[in-house]
Amino acid sequence: MSTPTNVTKLLEDYVSKGIKVIPVYDSKRIIREYGIPVTEMVLARNLEEAVQASKKLGFPLVMKISSPDVVHKTDIGGVILGISSLEELENAYKKIIENVRKKVPHARIEGVVLEEMVEKHYEVIVGGVRDPQFGPTIMFGMGGVFVEVFKDVAFGIAPLTKEEAMELIDSTKASKILKGYRGGFTGDIDALADVLVKTSKMMWDLKEYIKEMDLNPVAVLEDKKGIKVLDARIVLEKI
Repeated sequence: MSTPTNVTKLLEDYVSKGIKVIPVYDSKRIIREYGIPVTEMVLARNLEEAVQASKKLGFPLVMKISSPDVVHKTDIGGVILGISSLEELENAYKKIIENVRKKVPHARIEGVVLEEMVEKHYEVIVGGVRDPQFGPTIMFGMGGVFVEVFKDVAFGIAPLTKEEAMELIDSTKASKILKGYRGGFTGDIDALADVLVKTSKMMWDLKEYIKEMDLNPVAVLEDKKGIKVLDARIVLEKI
């Protein structure tokens, strides 16, 4: 698969504007072009659009701030889960905007992203870094808000084969959990390996643009049910 033309165009647009961190909505649009599954989502630029988006997606929903200036959305109250009514939607919208304006006053706010809720899953992280010595590299490990606590990550050099992706997963403690540790359900490890391969290809294809990227968390569903990327961040530095 060659690099999608619309991806290159979008990256060039961000580079020309001097924006280095691509907001979640466009980050997920880009990775979706590489065949990586993401949650259903709608970018709402105001409350009225958020209400319309909820009618399209249905409840329950997740709401996230969309801003190139907000990196750790959860830390500043920029993410609200489990929205189940129009009243909760309106309150969540007002709360998120208020939190961002208070804690990151300079932030350019594009709006909010509304997404479907994903039930029963494990959370892992898939990332990529353009290393000055090794070139594009891939990272995998425990995901969600605990990634910096457990530091259970492994690295590989892009592009990865399916076999190399499986070995990368097996080299982490996360693999034990994904295989149903202590009565837990077995996750779709095969689909996860496919995501590692596709992410590594993306890092390789776009190495002149992407400095680093995080798909975190990635929801690993039950075996044969696939995966969905819940959040994504792409950092640009063209060379």
